[in-house]
Amino acid sequence: MINAYSATGSMKTLAPAEALRQLADDIVWIDLIEPTPQEDAYVESLLGIQVPTRDDLKDIEPSSRLYIEKDSVFMTASLVWRADGKDPQLTDIAFILSGNRLITVRYAEPKSFQLFIAGLSRLPEAGRDGATLLAKLLETIADRTAEILEQTVDRVDALSTDIFRDRGKRRPPQFLERKLADIAEYHRLISKVRDSLGSLARLLTFLMNVPLISQDKSDDNLCRTVARDVDSLSEHASYIAGNIAFLLDASLGLINVEQNSIIKIFSIASVVFLPPTLVASIYGMNFHFMPELDWHLGYPLAILAMLMSAIIPFFFFRWKGWL
Repeated sequence: MINAYSATGSMKTLAPAEALRQLADDIVWIDLIEPTPQEDAYVESLLGIQVPTRDDLKDIEPSSRLYIEKDSVFMTASLVWRADGKDPQLTDIAFILSGNRLITVRYAEPKSFQLFIAGLSRLPEAGRDGATLLAKLLETIADRTAEILEQTVDRVDALSTDIFRDRGKRRPPQFLERKLADIAEYHRLISKVRDSLGSLARLLTFLMNVPLISQDKSDDNLCRTVARDVDSLSEHASYIAGNIAFLLDASLGLINVEQNSIIKIFSIASVVFLPPTLVASIYGMNFHFMPELDWHLGYPLAILAMLMSAIIPFFFFRWKGWL
């Protein structure tokens, strides 16, 4: 699908028809969403540029993600997608500045694009050109990334509260194991965010050296502001990653404590029942000359000895605080 946005903020869908070879002068943004090869060829015929394919977007070489060709600027960044769900992903998106137009090529629907399109009509008409739209779009992407980090902080804080509060209460054995799955989910999300911020930082560094941006004071200042925001978000993401790593270590430690408590119970039980077993073993021997065998009170005395040999160690362990 090809959506075109004019300088007035209105949107229309372009169709790759052979008869349509002209592009209105007021079109400042062309957004290609999961374009077909026919749609790629159509946009290439309109603008005279090479539109990156899905395979081109996956190339990790900096020279293939950030370059200038025939006065057109080609940039590729990785953005977080599905951050609100259980399976966050990274999607590669191409940003192209060709003349006075911005062209984006994407195969996903990041929420930042939806937010930017929703607020497109509120932008000043004087600033609606490709370079300014790109700077504003990158600002929206940074804001959306900050929102993702804030939501993750709240979730990690709630998870920390669940793990450490009410430690005295009995909880199901699988409780901490389930929390490990949540920790892994948040760690994966933060890893995706950090990768995205790294690609955005490289894109902004490259973009600020492009004459089309550096010669416009307003766009240059906005890009520099977004670059500083991306740097601060990267530091914040590293801090959150540290907290998640602490939760992981703490959860594994608590699991070990619970396992050790179970082993301790079995160990103490074996020690408590060892003396009664010794007494029973002694009087279970079938030697002919055993004086106690002729006692009338031998049986109750043996039972009493076994009970006392179990009770005394139990209370001794309680007194020592081992139970």
